[in-house]
Amino acid sequence: MFKKIGPGVLVAAAFIGPGTVTVCTLAGVRFGYALLWAMLLSIIATMVLQEMSARLGIVTQKGLADVIKQELKIKWIRNLVIGIILGAIVIGNASYEAGNIGGATLGMNAIFGITNQAYYPLIIGIAAFLLLISGSYKLLEKVLVALVGIMSISFLITALITKPDLLAISRGLFIPSTPKDSLFTVIALVGTTVVPYNLFLHASLVHEKWKDVKDLTTARWDTIIAVSLGGIVSMAVMITAAQIPNTEINTALDLAKGLEPLYGSSAKYFLGIGLFAAGITSAVTAPLAAAFVVNSCFGWKAGLKDMKFKIVWMSILILGVVFLSFNIKPIEIIKFAQVANGILLPFVAVFLVWIVNRTSVMGNYRNTLIQNLLGVLIVILALGLGIRSILKVFGLF
Repeated sequence: MFKKIGPGVLVAAAFIGPGTVTVCTLAGVRFGYALLWAMLLSIIATMVLQEMSARLGIVTQKGLADVIKQELKIKWIRNLVIGIILGAIVIGNASYEAGNIGGATLGMNAIFGITNQAYYPLIIGIAAFLLLISGSYKLLEKVLVALVGIMSISFLITALITKPDLLAISRGLFIPSTPKDSLFTVIALVGTTVVPYNLFLHASLVHEKWKDVKDLTTARWDTIIAVSLGGIVSMAVMITAAQIPNTEINTALDLAKGLEPLYGSSAKYFLGIGLFAAGITSAVTAPLAAAFVVNSCFGWKAGLKDMKFKIVWMSILILGVVFLSFNIKPIEIIKFAQVANGILLPFVAVFLVWIVNRTSVMGNYRNTLIQNLLGVLIVILALGLGIRSILKVFGLF
């Protein structure tokens, strides 16, 4: 069973970062179990898109950006598309890397009870560097599988400690509702789960693991199981947060502190371990995704051990550590990243659905009618999210 585990776990590791934990915390604190359905919807959308991305990677043995370049025949359109992808993924991941490292730092604060330790980001940065510098996909996979396992167990135990109401959870999952002022939170839950760079990461990673279309079924189950696990972890955070009466909770660290008087120190420690694992897994996968995208866009055909590839992820990682260690808040860059990602999600979803329907690319492994219907619905959802995120950045929504 463990030999069949593939890059789906790395995708789950990528989307369950500190941003996801924080959004899920706020959703649980403010709206209880009422928005669990939004997370369920997000997980289904993620499964559909990630399965398409993995299938594309196995059938073509190429990255998503490689195939987009191949299929766009008009030079100026091809260059524009590649430029948007590069800007959104590379600058976006560099901006958010500080948040990933910061999330792992919050986890260490919760575990050790010491705040404002300047060397925490450096320790986490070095740990991520050592994992990536090995250039071994198998090592990365094993370590991230272990970290995702630790994260999953930690958040699930934390949720169970709070003794949640199972009937209320079922209602929240299967009966959609939008309490007053919850619309932004619903959009944030979808936006933090359906991540554009994961589509590029997945298409590139699958052909590190699998080389034959016979492996498509294994890859599909790998995606379904890993993304489901990620969804359960996100829901566990929401369920935990729903038990805290303190509405002043704004971050996952506040949640850890809020748990201690009600459920004892064990809940705080389990949450801290989970947050640390969430931060460090995203701190590894964000630079990795950026390196794969640059590799595809420039047609380097570089492997994990090639210096060009290493220089890209090193740059992203160093920027994250520097921003956090010196308390630099690159607000304008992050705003650009939000706009770029807002454009990128529907943009990439459209290209992905288009490409996996092309006989010249996919042969007999094109989308089915059901996959296309789901894909179109997700594109519409992604378009709404993109417009909202752009308007919000400019203060218009």
